[in-house]
Amino acid sequence: MEVQLKRINKYLSEVGYCSRREADKLIEAGRVTINGTVPEMGTKIAPGDVVHVDGEEIKNEKQSFVYIAFNKPVGIVCTTDTSVEKDNIIDFINYPKRIFPIGRLDKPSEGLILLTDDGDIVNKILRASNNHEKEYIVTVDKPISQTFIERMAGGIPLAELNQVTKKCKVEKLSTYQFRIILTQGLNRQIRRMCEYLNYEVQTLKRVRIMNIKMDTAVGQYRELTKEELSELNRLVSDSSKAYRKPSDGNLKR
Repeated sequence: MEVQLKRINKYLSEVGYCSRREADKLIEAGRVTINGTVPEMGTKIAPGDVVHVDGEEIKNEKQSFVYIAFNKPVGIVCTTDTSVEKDNIIDFINYPKRIFPIGRLDKPSEGLILLTDDGDIVNKILRASNNHEKEYIVTVDKPISQTFIERMAGGIPLAELNQVTKKCKVEKLSTYQFRIILTQGLNRQIRRMCEYLNYEVQTLKRVRIMNIKMDTAVGQYRELTKEELSELNRLVSDSSKAYRKPSDGNLKR
């Protein structure tokens, strides 16, 4: 029988240690070993291989995954590297199991972010090509014009990223506030779009990711309901399982 091999980043993701993206960073930093040897990026492991991260053995044990909806406050950084960032999301939540955020929100932004130890669903959600909706409420520094709404919705050229943003849904809520629904995940996308039109973001809050709505107080989290998780899995069921390294901006605003 043919021995089934899998890439080390996929293994760390599947056992719930971290996302594949974070695994790549750990491998690149030399913090991962396979049978006592530091592997190269893309190295595959076989059944029986012993994997360590920072000296801790990572075992492939059957487990039930955790899925959390967290209302991130302004000032919290969405990173799992607790040794670098003081105000990091992992220490702030202090969940009893190892979990990691699905995507990011900028430090000055607030609102809904999902956390889990299910690496497979992370990769599916992060793919902008899957057209998964993310909804934001944004306040800017001057009155919003109809021209602003139309241009934001129609696509904005971002020279620094060499891209034009996808068409999206934009609705004026008040003189200084609008709602925007994106299906794209470019680095600081909303802030860059506003800057292009000479507006400055004052507050930015994510209120929905696909079917998950933010309904907790700032700084609080809750576990997803069975109904939410069932619908979430349905929405990502057609997502490609083939891995490619996502851009740093995925789900980041």
